Amino acid sequence: MTAMAAALVVEEGALEQERSNACVELTILMPCLNEALTLQTCIRKAHAFLTRYGVKGEVVIADNGSKDGSQDIARLAGARVVDVPVRGYGAALIAGIAAAQGKYVIMGDSDDSYDFSRLDAFVDELRAGTQLVMGNRFRGGIEKGAMPALHRWLGNPVLSTIGRTLYGGPAKDFHCGLRGFDREAVLGLGLCCPGMEFASEMVVKASLGGLSLAEVPTTLSPDGRDRPPHLRSWRDGWRHLRFLLLFSPTWLFLYPGLALLIAGLFGELALLPGPLAIGTHALDVHTMLYCAGFAVMGFQLVLFGVMAKVFAVQQGVLPMSKGIRVFLEAFSVEAGLVLGAVMMAGGATLTYASVVAWDHQQFMQFDPRLGMRMAIPAVTMLVVGMQMIFASMFVGVLGLREHARPSTNAGTQSLAVETQGTLASASK
Repeated sequence: MTAMAAALVVEEGALEQERSNACVELTILMPCLNEALTLQTCIRKAHAFLTRYGVKGEVVIADNGSKDGSQDIARLAGARVVDVPVRGYGAALIAGIAAAQGKYVIMGDSDDSYDFSRLDAFVDELRAGTQLVMGNRFRGGIEKGAMPALHRWLGNPVLSTIGRTLYGGPAKDFHCGLRGFDREAVLGLGLCCPGMEFASEMVVKASLGGLSLAEVPTTLSPDGRDRPPHLRSWRDGWRHLRFLLLFSPTWLFLYPGLALLIAGLFGELALLPGPLAIGTHALDVHTMLYCAGFAVMGFQLVLFGVMAKVFAVQQGVLPMSKGIRVFLEAFSVEAGLVLGAVMMAGGATLTYASVVAWDHQQFMQFDPRLGMRMAIPAVTMLVVGMQMIFASMFVGVLGLREHARPSTNAGTQSLAVETQGTLASASK
């Protein structure tokens, strides 16, 4: 066979493989780490569903370095194995999603806690155009012993409520491990969390990215393991909560900051004319000092919120929101410098007034209540003005490369290259 003929055969084989892959509608994806006891059962149920429902699909096992022979069990059961060297629930799923050939992907744990033979509702929603279909275990039923009481009554409800409050959307079971999605839409989200918080990352980024979401009832059964689960309640619960907060600078910094700032300024202004009597008690300069502290802390948190949001958008971590777009279009470093200078000038004026009042006392002992009533707002204005000046310069620094930054996050590109290399090695 000539070299040209050989090349044509290889090219034809590649095209045939590509056509075959294009016909795969559904990939059932399972992350795996030492699941020899339950893996075969899960794969058998998945294949049974594909046959019963008439779906052209595949079963993919994203193995995270099993030492119990799970890989051989999966291959013998008719699944395709993707070896993932990077440890972690999220890392396994990211590699598995990249390797999937289906238009749609349904992912679920390989511990037999979810019934892969009953995926009808997921497929129906996906075919109807929903881009992310979440299972809801509270609607579908949680069998006795399937979920620890701490997770059922505290962890999942609290975290799901926080997630809905911060990001909206219909998901009432943020951490259900059984979910289906449009593969291309989810690949576009740039998912990167390697640990258990991957479950939250997918829902959060889908909500921020404007993907269509829906929930379907899902039954959770006791898993078939003979060992404790990989999930660690307090450690992984904190990681989920931390992720939810860090991805929302508005709720983490801006709203608490505004509350402190308004309360502090209101207190200072109320006490500026003199002591404030409340029943038999009187609030004076000591309360005013604490109000000033609240105002300064609140303003600092507001600045953190703005800077964190701008930075996250510039880095491609968060999508550009209407509020940030309006802020960036309206904000100028010069305007921030002017406002900061005005605040500092006001503080300097009050400082001068307090010195003049002291001069009237011939620089002798000055009534602390009178002196502090001018000194506290003066210091507040000086500090806030200085913060505003330097924060304006910092936001200006963040905007230096706004037009030069590529649209695709560099970290996502690196992860994609690394994943493709891993998949190429796995396919040999």
